[in-house]
Amino acid sequence: MANRAPVRTSNSALIAMIADEDTITGFLLAGVGNVDLRRKTNYLIVDSKTTVKQIEDAFKEFTTREDIAIVLISQYVANMIRFLVDSYNKPIPAILEIPSKDHPYDPAHDSVLSRVKYLFSAESVAGDRR
Repeated sequence: MANRAPVRTSNSALIAMIADEDTITGFLLAGVGNVDLRRKTNYLIVDSKTTVKQIEDAFKEFTTREDIAIVLISQYVANMIRFLVDSYNKPIPAILEIPSKDHPYDPAHDSVLSRVKYLFSAESVAGDRR
């Protein structure tokens, strides 16, 4: 337990989103959107004109901001920056891959699900040794 990283706590935290326009619009209508005093938003709308560099920069920004607790990213967008998503290992903000209207969810590509499967397989192996 001593090796665990401390979890930041604050009075409020945001959900950031990197997804297609329809997904972002739905979350904005649900009240998830935020624009701070410097006109920075907590979302990136990905369309055919969005570059991989812009997606990488948004992912890096959202995962380093102190006011964000969860980053929702469409799975097809996460596949564009899979190396960044898979290498991210901090507990907060949590990275959750979600489906989009045009791209169904594929559990084989979900980094969180693969880590959970690995943990359970390692636990079962360790449990068999006892």
